[in-house]
Amino acid sequence: MDNSLNYADILKKTLQEATIAQPRLQAIQLYPVCDVDSGQFLILATGWDKQRWIDTILFHARLVDNQVVIEEDNFEEGLSKALIAAGIKAEDIVTSPFPDNSDRQKTYQTVEGRRKREEGRGGD
Repeated sequence: MDNSLNYADILKKTLQEATIAQPRLQAIQLYPVCDVDSGQFLILATGWDKQRWIDTILFHARLVDNQVVIEEDNFEEGLSKALIAAGIKAEDIVTSPFPDNSDRQKTYQTVEGRRKREEGRGGD
């Protein structure tokens, strides 16, 4: 079963809600950037933090082979729980590779390897 379209909708809605729910203690704005066609989902933070300009990615996830690959999650509680609560299966969420987490790294490498092989075939 292809969950990618449903997962894209869940990611988009969850990211939009996460940007609304954040307190505005400084003049930093959060922006959801959701590109369903490319499977890229980000939350950007921009603005002034006291005397310093901030322009950073708070959250980045990609849809790859019906899995959500979380590349970056700088939210205090993380967004994985919110994604699971919204309907994404826990086993379909993969975090980016960390040296101390070999099982997730293997899953990530498998997903990436499959994607690269498909790109090499030109989608045939």
